[in-house]
Amino acid sequence: MMARTIPDTSHTNRSSSLDDKKVALVTGATSGIGRSAALKLLKKGFVVYGAARREDRLRELARDGVRTLRMDVTDEDSMREGINTIIDDAGRIDVLINCAGYGVVGAIEDVDPEDARRQFEVNVFGPMALVRLVAPHMREQGEGRIVNVSSIAGKVPALLGGWYHGSKFALEGLSDCLRLELEPWGIDVSVVEPGPVKTEWPHIAQESMEETSDGGAYAEMAHAVAESVEFKHRPGMVSRPGTVARVVVKAATTERPRTRYAVGPLAKLTVLLRRLLPDRAVDFFIRKSYKLG
Repeated sequence: MMARTIPDTSHTNRSSSLDDKKVALVTGATSGIGRSAALKLLKKGFVVYGAARREDRLRELARDGVRTLRMDVTDEDSMREGINTIIDDAGRIDVLINCAGYGVVGAIEDVDPEDARRQFEVNVFGPMALVRLVAPHMREQGEGRIVNVSSIAGKVPALLGGWYHGSKFALEGLSDCLRLELEPWGIDVSVVEPGPVKTEWPHIAQESMEETSDGGAYAEMAHAVAESVEFKHRPGMVSRPGTVARVVVKAATTERPRTRYAVGPLAKLTVLLRRLLPDRAVDFFIRKSYKLG
């Protein structure tokens, strides 16, 4: 699928007002954290390009003033065309926010190999392909900012979340390497690590988990994990997308960004415990949290 700009009458190409504005690209921009981050950057005076796959939602975003691109992060031609559109239109790209992503649940051996590969295509290879496309422009500018939206899942393991957690561990490690490699050109790389976020995902995960492992060796485990999902997403433990987006925007705009931002009470507690406890202790507490022996 090729990138395609969705018609937007709120601007004309390469207007003179672009000369003094910074330019940001946000993927996964039509919902949740990505949409909120795009709108917050717009309010801060950025020229914002929002990328996603669904044209109907992109049109809604365009009505709010975001310049929209139909882009699939598993299609490198689509991403290349999108970046070329931004450079042709705005002449630069200052901020890349990789927010597109999703989660596959189920035991590592139960998840279909094609689903596992797609998990890494969307959560890992897509963001890195965009980095490869924008980094040369940022180097030429002598500055840039990359914010990769990861998850607390990139810090700790979990039962029946191996492919998702594995993709986030990979994103964390790649972000660390990028930070080291790009620093000489004034390009900063930060990772945002939300804990549970208020979305429809918990209910989808519950159904998918039990369906994937139904009748197999992991059926009892899937039932226990599915029951715990609701508990871990109870009020007081989840963050709203806008709360996470504020941190994303801070990472994208502050003068000296941190390398990592944990967001939400569960995320901060998890980071602390991971630093203090050895692996076996972490395993023990994870199993106990699911009421498994």
